Amino acid sequence: MLVNKAATIGRFVGYEFRNQGVRLSHLQFADDTLIMGPSTMENVAAIKATLHLFELISGLKVNFHKSRLVGIKVSTVWVREAARVLNCKVGVIPFIYLGLPIGANPKRLSTWEPVLNK
Repeated sequence: MLVNKAATIGRFVGYEFRNQGVRLSHLQFADDTLIMGPSTMENVAAIKATLHLFELISGLKVNFHKSRLVGIKVSTVWVREAARVLNCKVGVIPFIYLGLPIGANPKRLSTWEPVLNK
């Protein structure tokens, strides 16, 4: 995948865990992709370029109106500016991903009620 290549060659920086040389830049499932990394405008530019390259190579279009940028411990001003550059919406935590609550309190029954109901 292009995000993996961008991370491998250093254009996009993912998260490194515990200084073990393990980096996480993205997760994919079916037609969903989570891209994650430190909040830098260099990363935003790399994401934008990578997704544009994907569109050119595949002939498919990324639906940025359905895409969300979620910041964790990042100023809302920065998230809004990055979302403007990417032409996507600003997302908030908690959110649902693949039917699972992300960022919600896992100890609360109300967090899991939608999952249990399905």
